[in-house]
Amino acid sequence: MALHIVAEANRCLNCKNPRCQQGCPVHTPIPMIIQMFKEGRLMEAGQKLFENNPMSAVCAIVCNHEKQCAGSCIRGIKDTPVHFSSIEAYISDMYLDRMTVERPAKKDKKAAVIGCGPAGMTVAIKLAQAGYPVTVFEWKGKIGGLLQYGIPEFRLPKSFLDRYQARMEEMGITIRTNTTIGSVLMIDELIRDGYSSIFIGTGAEKPRTLGLQGESLGNVLFGLNYLANPRGHKLGDTVAIIGMGNAAMDVARTALRNGSRHVTLYARSKNVTASSSEIAYAELDGAEFVFGMQIEKITDEGPVFKKAVFDENDRIVGYEDEPVQIHADSTVISISQVPRAKLVRTTDGLDAGERGTLTVDENYMTTRPGVFAAGDVVTGAKTVVHAVDGAKQAAAAMIRYMEAQAD
Repeated sequence: MALHIVAEANRCLNCKNPRCQQGCPVHTPIPMIIQMFKEGRLMEAGQKLFENNPMSAVCAIVCNHEKQCAGSCIRGIKDTPVHFSSIEAYISDMYLDRMTVERPAKKDKKAAVIGCGPAGMTVAIKLAQAGYPVTVFEWKGKIGGLLQYGIPEFRLPKSFLDRYQARMEEMGITIRTNTTIGSVLMIDELIRDGYSSIFIGTGAEKPRTLGLQGESLGNVLFGLNYLANPRGHKLGDTVAIIGMGNAAMDVARTALRNGSRHVTLYARSKNVTASSSEIAYAELDGAEFVFGMQIEKITDEGPVFKKAVFDENDRIVGYEDEPVQIHADSTVISISQVPRAKLVRTTDGLDAGERGTLTVDENYMTTRPGVFAAGDVVTGAKTVVHAVDGAKQAAAAMIRYMEAQAD
C-alpha cells in the first residue's frame, strides 16, 4: 500500500492548471495535498482535506473518481491517470483518528440539523467549528444516512461512521438519534425552543417505484430496503434486479455475498448510470447483465419485459411484440430514490417541487425563513461529494444569517 501511494504521488505532474481539482465537485486542492504528502507533512495535508471536505475519508472510498478527479487528470489522456483517491484515503483515514479537536468560543445562537447523512454531518461540523452549539436530529438509530444504511459494509466499513460520531461529539455536537422531526417534534417547536437557524439534510431515502403491476408482491423488494438489512431478507437462488445504477450494483454484490447464486441486472437501454469500476466489480463477483429490457410488470414467477430493438447507434427504435417472462425467486427494484414528504406536509411555508425536492434560493434557504437545506433533499439522488458541496455553502449561509440576526 505504502509503495503504491508513493508511486502515485510521484506520478503527479503538479499542473499549473490542475484539471483534477476542477473535476472535483468540492475542488479539493489535489496538487497541494500531493506535495504535502511527498514532503511528509501528513497532518497538515489531513487538516487541509478535512477543512475543504469534512467527509474526505468517506469520499476517498465511495466517490466516482473516474468521472471526477481521475477522469480529469491530464495523464489520463495518453496514460493511466493519477489515482489521488488512494493518497486521499491514506491521509484522511490517519487524520480522522489523530486530529486535534479545538472548541472555539461558544456563540450565543444555536442551530438544529435535521438528518445526519453526509449533508447534515458536514453542516454540523462546519457550524461547530465556527462556535455554534449544534443539535442533530436523526430519525434512525445510527448516523450516516445512506452511508450507514445504503452502502454495503464491504465497500464502506461502518467503523468510519463510529469514528466520525466520536469526532463530532468531541466538537460539542449533540446527536439525538431515533428522533423524527415532522412527527413527534415539528420545525415550529425547534424555533420555539430557541434554534436560530435550522438545516434540513434528510436526503432521498424513499425508493422510487415503477408504478407497475406486481410491486406489492411478496417476492418483490426495493433496493434501498434490502441494503438497509440484507440479512433480514432471503432472496433465494435466482434474483432479478431492475436497474443498473451504482446502488443496483451494491444490491447485486450483496445478494451474491448472502447466498444467491444467479443474480442478473436488467436495463432498458445500453446507457447505464453505474460507474465502469462498479460494473466491473459486480461482474467479477458473478453478476450478469442484460440490456434492452423494458419492464412491463412483475408476477409471482418474476419480472416480465419487452425486448428493445436497437439501431446501428444503439438507440431504441421499438420493442418486440412478445413479452419475455423471467423466472426469479426474487425481484429487486433499484431505480433511484426520492425525498420523503413528511416535513413538507407538517411544516407551514415549506415548499417542494414536483419530485419532492425542497425549494431553496441561492443561499440554500428554503421558502421558510431561517430554514436551510442541501444535499439529496434539494438536488435529488446524487453523490456524497455533491451533498458535501451544497452543505458547505448552506453552512456558510447559515452563519451569515445568524450573524445578521439581532441579539
